[in-house]
Amino acid sequence: MSTARSHPVRPSVVPPLQAGDHLTRAEFERRYEATPGLKKAELIEGIVYMPPPVSHAGHSEPHAVLIGWLFTYWSATPGLRIGDNGSLRLDLDNMPQPDAYLLIDPKHGGQAKIDDDDYVVGAPELVGEVAASSVSYDLHLKLNVYRRNGVREYVVWRTYDHEIDYMVLREGEYQKLVPDANGIIRSEIFPGLWLAPAALLSGDMATMVRIVHEGLASPEHQDFVQRLNRT
Repeated sequence: MSTARSHPVRPSVVPPLQAGDHLTRAEFERRYEATPGLKKAELIEGIVYMPPPVSHAGHSEPHAVLIGWLFTYWSATPGLRIGDNGSLRLDLDNMPQPDAYLLIDPKHGGQAKIDDDDYVVGAPELVGEVAASSVSYDLHLKLNVYRRNGVREYVVWRTYDHEIDYMVLREGEYQKLVPDANGIIRSEIFPGLWLAPAALLSGDMATMVRIVHEGLASPEHQDFVQRLNRT
């Protein structure tokens, strides 16, 4: 009489997340959660991207300034939510982790929502990224992902090129906003959110902050706050 040989049951092991993996968003999330110590990873068009450590002037400081600009506006505009390096569940092949985002709270009519496990689902109204240059994937693959999913304003600070691209979604395409005669770019989605790119790029933070507060004092910002509170 023959007996069957038994084999030990191997415990299931979640493979580590690695750059270049081709994954669904569900599998990306599973591996992300099972990879300890991971700082940042993104799924863009089904491919895993894991950016290298960041430099101070090339990313870290501009990132902080970008957040400060949005934070000042958010703090004076009830009905909004703000995020720093939060993952976005956009579609089945994309889960980016932008440097900053600003969204209208879904309770006040925003297009994105926050699900039960505390992830943003859908496109925030505004996304901000700090990129090295115009060849970065922020201005190619990610731009198309944000466009297709309906991010209405996309701000990219290209630190090596010393440029800021402020884009608004119109009829399915991004178009660049240009400064007015006073050198100010005014958000079309968030009334009173003003940016002085020349001051920002030259390090003139006093002027940049002053312009932000002038936007917050504008009649259009006051009207926007009232509209948010009525919804």
